[in-house]
Order: sequence, then structure tokens, then C-alpha cells
Amino acid sequence: MDPEILRTSFAVVERRAEFALKYFYSHLFWHHPDVRALFPLDSPADKERQRDRLFTALALVVARLEGPGLHEYLRELGRDHRKYLARPEHYTAVGDSLIAAFAAVSGSAWNPEVEKAWGEAYALVTDAMLEGADESESQGQPSWWDAEVVGRTGLPGSTGGGDDLAVLTLRPDRPLPHLPGQYVSVGSPRVPGVWRPYSVGNAPRCDGTLDLHISLVAGGALSPELVRRTREGDVLRLGAPGGRLTLRTPVERPLTFIAAGTGWAPVKALLEQLGRGSGAYDEARLFVVARDVAYLYDRAVLDGLRTRLPWLDVTVLTPAPGRPKAQATERLLTALGNRANWARHDVYLAGPPGLVSGISSVLAGLGVEPGRVFCDELPTTGPERDRDGCRALGPGAWLLRRPQPR
Repeated sequence: MDPEILRTSFAVVERRAEFALKYFYSHLFWHHPDVRALFPLDSPADKERQRDRLFTALALVVARLEGPGLHEYLRELGRDHRKYLARPEHYTAVGDSLIAAFAAVSGSAWNPEVEKAWGEAYALVTDAMLEGADESESQGQPSWWDAEVVGRTGLPGSTGGGDDLAVLTLRPDRPLPHLPGQYVSVGSPRVPGVWRPYSVGNAPRCDGTLDLHISLVAGGALSPELVRRTREGDVLRLGAPGGRLTLRTPVERPLTFIAAGTGWAPVKALLEQLGRGSGAYDEARLFVVARDVAYLYDRAVLDGLRTRLPWLDVTVLTPAPGRPKAQATERLLTALGNRANWARHDVYLAGPPGLVSGISSVLAGLGVEPGRVFCDELPTTGPERDRDGCRALGPGAWLLRRPQPR
């Protein structure tokens, strides 16, 4: 398996993602109609989200081919995919159709050497995912947990028409082991086949309940159901916990926590974990960013941190009244630049994917070692597009599908 061949060929395929995904599903459902139920694609929006999620995952695998952590990431992915009731023959069917789609869109860039490299790469992915799924099953973990909603707190927002954010408290039907900072996939019977990851907003509790902090995504497939229509007594489904935003123990370095929006949920869980310990920390700081004062929905908890964790320096950043929400990010960048000793710190970062990526780059410029910034790599909102809303073409895609002159 040659990583450079995979990267080069994937760059061509990714730029023709719409056609590649259309070919993939047509090939898969024609040759394996029994797997159709595993892919809920009832609307154009569903298809676009699935395309972006698939190619984001593939890009992550390609980027990690020569780096550490890929095997465990794939094992975790396999454990999570049990919620789809995926079987080994499904992995084989998906692999056949994926490679067929890549060949169809690559044109002359596809050759036996490229096909061999992708076959070996997909075998590596499949083996690791099945290994994780088998281990999870042998430990007696279910494919998913049914969880009753036992509490709900809503926050009205700026969209007008209802709550923009909800904190749901769930009680799983059996113990769901998780670490502070991890996330779970969430599904609703009223939106069948759709799952989305949400961070758990608390450290493990004696009663086994979980808090999920869910922000409304305009046009989203699941968040409107969870935020505006889910009530106490409803039952949701939860996938296996995952994620790497977990505290590195023992704590031997100064700590910085940065939370934006509902990224506060996993950071809150990590701080709960620290608060249960008996130690104090010489240098620990927390930055919480919100797009408006109204979105500091856990203000009472933030105020209480100064009393319960006197060693924690808390900074809350919001835009000035009447100013755009981007000012909160600008204030965060200024606050980070005003602090020193970054090279000594472990940094735990959670928030929207674009902000996490940008802040990670800023932290590197401040002297934080790249391996000391801990965050979860979640899918972005979509691929890069041009000003007309069309997917931008790279040079490889331009040769394969030259745009019509205006």
C-alpha cells in the first residue's frame, strides 16, 4: 500500500465527489439491494450530508495512513458502526462499490497500481473496524442503548420559532460506560436511520444519567427533532461512546481548556473529573466563548467554578452588545496571545470544527507542541465551494470535467 498513490488519486476523486457518491450508491444498491435500508437518503439534503460525511472520513483515513492512532480510530469506528447492524458481508459490498466508483470518476488517472493500493487500504480499514466490532460484542455491549429522556432544559435563541439549544438528560436502559470528554451517537425513532455525535456533558454519575448539549442546526436532519420536539418520556438511541478528548493522567503539566458553543459540554465533563480529585493545580485556565451573552446557558456553573476550583483561572468571552458574533473569536485570539508559558501546557479544545482547526493553528504559533493539543476531529459542515455555491474544482478535476465557458 503506497500512501502517496492514495493521496494523489483521492485528490482527483474528492473533487468529483457528487458524481462519485452517485455512482457508489447506484452500484451498491443495484448489486446489493439488501443494504438499501442501511442508508437513509430520502432527500437531496440527506445525500449531500452523506457525501460530505463519507469523504471527510476517507480524507481522515488517508491523512493518517503514516501517523499514529489510525488503528484505534478505525476500531472505534467499527464499534460505533454496530448501531447500523453492519455485518462483514456489508463491508465487502461497500468496498467493491467504493472502488468501482473511484475507478469510474478517475478517468486515465486510474490504473492497476492505484486499484491495488486502494484494495490494500480498504482491507486494512475493514480488518480494524471488524476487530473493534467483534471486541465490543464479546464484551456484551449492545448495538445501541435505549435511553429515556428524564429532563430537558431549552434555551430560546435568535432564530425565532422556538428553542435554539437544549440540554437533554437521558437515562440509558443499561450501564453505558464512558469517560469524561467522550461523545455518543444519538438517534431518534422519529428520524429513522439518522445518527449524529453529541458530547456527554458530565463525568460518569452513580445513577448512570447523561447530559447532552444540543444546538439547533438550521436545515439539520436530527437537531430540530431533538431541540424542539423531544420531551421527557421520549426514548432515544445511543451508540457506543468514542472520542479522544479525554484527560491525560496523571496530570503532570499545566492545563488549558478552550470551549466554544456546545463545546462546553465535554470541557464541563473534564472539569467535573478534575474537581472530584483531591489535588490543586499550579496553573490551569479556562476560556469559554459564546456568540452572545444569552448563549452562556451554564452561567451558574461557570460562576460556581471560581469557588469550587479556586486554582482555575476562568475567562468568559462574548461579543460586545450589538456587535457581530465573530468578535467573540477575535477576543479569544487576543486573550490567548496575552498569556504566556504555552510550551508547558496541555490544551483541551472543543467547539465547531472550523474554529477548532483555526485555534489549533494559532496555538502552534504560540508555542504549544502539536501533540499537546487534544481535540476530536469531527466532520466539517461541507467541502469547499466557490462563490456561486458550486464545489471548487482542483486541477485534476478540471481536466476530467472542464467547466462550460460563461
